Amino acid sequence: MSLRKYLTSRVFLAQVLIAIAIIVALGYLFMHWLTFTTDHGNEIEVPNLSKLTEEQVEEKLDELDLDYVLLDSVDYRSNFPQYSVVEQDPTPGTKVKVGRKIYIKINTSGFSSVRIPELVNKTYREAVPTLKALGLEEGAVTYVPNLGKDMVLEMRFKGRNLKAGDRVLKSSKIDLVLGDGKMSYEEEENAADTLAAPIEEEIPVDEQ
Repeated sequence: MSLRKYLTSRVFLAQVLIAIAIIVALGYLFMHWLTFTTDHGNEIEVPNLSKLTEEQVEEKLDELDLDYVLLDSVDYRSNFPQYSVVEQDPTPGTKVKVGRKIYIKINTSGFSSVRIPELVNKTYREAVPTLKALGLEEGAVTYVPNLGKDMVLEMRFKGRNLKAGDRVLKSSKIDLVLGDGKMSYEEEENAADTLAAPIEEEIPVDEQ
């Protein structure tokens, strides 16, 4: 039989149809196998773990066939309980596969302390960014007569004066006493002389 006759014969057409059927069947089985191995359509919604303890996180995720990884603790946040979840990844509501790891960060037990930097004789614009960079907050600002306008003259915390090197907790509010720039140089010199002058005590005269 010639090649041309073979290609147009029923035997060849039957073999082609059988080959196509086998390919379709294998493709169908492969897609089902792929779906099974990747758990397609069997996704889990990530729960909200915010403010839960690590023990509560483990219990909750075990029920959903999920796992977790503790990344690190973060600086203390007063609006979260101690040792509770502050951040998580993936975020709540995200669809994930069974066994997916949820990454969490835990709140610390409290504010850490920081050393007060030297701010006296610095300007207000210099002082505020320095405080914020250390995790401190700007408190009340008061002005007193002084030659230097907006110059830091004193640092205070809860009514007591601070000096460079003193330690306070992060997020503490530091009050600043600034110069108003309205005192002249002569007035400042006179005020300094008055404070430096010795105080003479009156000695009572013995009565005769």
